[in-house]
Amino acid sequence: MDEYQRSSGRQASRPVLKSILSGKSTSRGSPSYKRLNSSRTPRRDGRTGGFGTNCFRSNRIVLWLLLITLWAYAGFYVQSRWAHGDNKEGIFGGIDESDESSEVEQVHRRDLSASNDSLTVEIGIDGNQTHVKKMDLVLAKNGTGDVSRSVVAIKKRSKRSRRSSRRKRGNQKKASETESNNNEVQEEEIPKTNATYGMLVGPFGSVEDIVLEWSPEKRSGTCDRKSQFARLVWSRKFVLIFHELSMTGAPLSMMELATELLSCGATVSVVALSRRGGLLPELARKKIKVLEDKDRLSFKTAMKADLVIAGSAVCASWIEQYFDHSVAGTRHLVWWIMENRREYFDRSKLVLNRVKMLAFLSESQSKQWLAWCKEENIQFKSAPSLVPLSVNDELAFVAGISCSLNTPAFSTEKMLEKRLLLRKSVREEMGLKDSDMLVMALSSINPGKGHFLLLESVHLITDNKSSPNDIQIAGSIEDGGSLRKMLTGSEEKQGHALKLLIGSVGSKSNKVPYVKALLSFLSKHSNSSKSVLWTPATTRVASLYSAADVYVINSQGLGETFGRVTIEAMAFGIPVLGTDAGGTKEIVEHNVTGLLHPIGRPGTTVLSENLRYLLENPSERQRLGLAGRQKVKRMYLKKHMYKIMWEVLYNTMRVK
Repeated sequence: MDEYQRSSGRQASRPVLKSILSGKSTSRGSPSYKRLNSSRTPRRDGRTGGFGTNCFRSNRIVLWLLLITLWAYAGFYVQSRWAHGDNKEGIFGGIDESDESSEVEQVHRRDLSASNDSLTVEIGIDGNQTHVKKMDLVLAKNGTGDVSRSVVAIKKRSKRSRRSSRRKRGNQKKASETESNNNEVQEEEIPKTNATYGMLVGPFGSVEDIVLEWSPEKRSGTCDRKSQFARLVWSRKFVLIFHELSMTGAPLSMMELATELLSCGATVSVVALSRRGGLLPELARKKIKVLEDKDRLSFKTAMKADLVIAGSAVCASWIEQYFDHSVAGTRHLVWWIMENRREYFDRSKLVLNRVKMLAFLSESQSKQWLAWCKEENIQFKSAPSLVPLSVNDELAFVAGISCSLNTPAFSTEKMLEKRLLLRKSVREEMGLKDSDMLVMALSSINPGKGHFLLLESVHLITDNKSSPNDIQIAGSIEDGGSLRKMLTGSEEKQGHALKLLIGSVGSKSNKVPYVKALLSFLSKHSNSSKSVLWTPATTRVASLYSAADVYVINSQGLGETFGRVTIEAMAFGIPVLGTDAGGTKEIVEHNVTGLLHPIGRPGTTVLSENLRYLLENPSERQRLGLAGRQKVKRMYLKKHMYKIMWEVLYNTMRVK
């Protein structure tokens, strides 16, 4: 009975629970009823499925919008990257674009410069002999649709993004216009050959490789591991600032410094403020890293480096920005200034007193800058240093001077023999006779280098019919050009001819109007024009020095800061005829290693007389050249320069 009652009690309690869960005791309008029974209503199931579909469609739209935005951004990024680059120029200001036989340096990128209505595209193809083609693309006539689609996609971005992109394009446009203005005179086309001025010869890199049985690519480091310089820079980080990548003195000197640092176990990064010039392939060959960014990335890299070395007064703007970004502990910077004109001082005077160490090339340059600083009341943090340039191992090797590249198979005696073979091969290719005296002037072609005055001096020899016995040579520059020697008793003159080789054709520093003035002068003097040859800008100059008999450095104004080409010519036993100004008079000893003449118009006649004297006296060329070669061995080899450089770097990097 008790069990029956307990069972009946459990059964009696179940209907109450069932009525609550089933909803029978709950009104249809109550929230509990709607919540509990919604899943069993077919109509509500249908509505739930519709909501899921709409949500999926909405997500798909968002996905498409995201993909379109990313595609638009990628398109804009590619276009903005293309908008950077340097215009290529004609042969005397850069590269000859019309002549299919022109030889240019390797080009490793595609350059595009934009204007308001058109795009100028220049495409370079890798190779030993490459050509540059130019074509104009007008945006309004572009049928590919790529540009228009990019524009439509860009319009979908936010207002802030559009304003940012407009500012960026505006900066790019200003940079492009500035570059265009800088290169305006360079873009004029000058023919490669012309009957009025002779032939373009060289470069002779392939001839060097064949005759010498050696090339720069084969070298495997030149560092003297036992030197103080090597021990100082080992495993340290350096950032080198190039103002440009042209084949001129300052960039070439900085490239050789970077090569030596790498060879001695340092880590080197290069910042190029301008990529104008042909050194980029050469830097790549030497495995020197060039940073893509010359702003933020370069500042960050410089702050992590042990030392920053800037190689030109033109680097002043970068140095100022670097100091603004860096902290006191990261300002170890050596500024190796290689210019000697007031305009360069004015560019850099605001930063001179903030640099830890200044270095100059010559004593005359240092005195000039100190005088300008005194005028402007500028005080240096430390006394400036003098770091003259040196003859690199590649040239010393070919010149037959002992260096790190010599081996038992390539001794100095062996290289002297090979150099004579190289001289013969190059002169034959130039069409020169053994009795011809080849006078060479390798530099950028602009008024400061005095090429026009040099042509006038040559003209006085080739077109002047006066007897050699009537020509007198200036003996002392200081006494105003007194008589040194009459040309009586001069050596056999029959068959001697003077030939002038001018370089460097294609240098980014050339001034096309000035080149045209030279060509115009030669067109009016046929005898002089037959005596003039031209050669392209190149880093392979050993063959040219081997072929030359006399070198002329005719820099005007304050003169050459130092004259790297001066000591290179002297290393090959070539006498130098230079202006009595600047660093040239510190290198060339008058009537010992060469002959000096005044700057300006008065120097034209004296230079002509000196040229005629050496033309008629080959033994004097040999005497002066031998003395110059001995001076290079004593003072201007690489080991001499890096001994001084070690002291400068050590004093800059040490913590005081």
